[in-house]
Amino acid sequence: MISPTMQNALNTQINLEQYSAQLYLAMGAHCETLSFKGFAHWLRVQAGEETAHAVKLIDFLLDRKGKLELKPIAAPPQEFGGVIQVFEQTLAHEMGITQKINALFDLSRTEKDYASEITLQWYVSEQVEEESNVGQVVDHLHAVGDQGGGIWYLDSRMAKRMAKA
Repeated sequence: MISPTMQNALNTQINLEQYSAQLYLAMGAHCETLSFKGFAHWLRVQAGEETAHAVKLIDFLLDRKGKLELKPIAAPPQEFGGVIQVFEQTLAHEMGITQKINALFDLSRTEKDYASEITLQWYVSEQVEEESNVGQVVDHLHAVGDQGGGIWYLDSRMAKRMAKA
C-alpha cells in the first residue's frame, strides 16, 4: 500500500507529465506554423515520451494499490515566439520538472517509501537526459541563429528523431 501523501504527490506528477505532453504538442504545432516541420516532429516525439512517463507513474501507483485521481490539465499557451524561444522555454520547463521530480524523490525518502524511491530514481536519471538533450538543441540554435541555412539544416536533423523503444 502507498501512503495518502505519496499517492497525492504521484497524482500531481502524473498531471504535470500530461501537461508537459500538451505543452510540447502546442509548441510543435507552433513550430509547424512557422514551417519548421523538423522541430515540430521533435516536439511531438517529446510529447509522446511525456505521455509514456505519465503512464509509467500510473502503472506504479496502481501496482501499489493507490487511487488514480486525474485532474484537469491546464491549457498551454498558443504563442511561443521563434524556434529559439520555443526551445529555451522547453529547457526552462524541463528544469522545472526536474525540481518537481527531485522534491518527489525527497518525499519518498521522508516517507521511507523505498519502492517509490527506486521507481523515482529512473525519473531523476531521465531528467538529466532530458535537460542535456534540450540544452544541446538550444546550444545549436544559438550557434546558428534563427536566420539562414543553419536553422534549416537543424530543422532537417530534428525530423530524424525517433521515439524511444
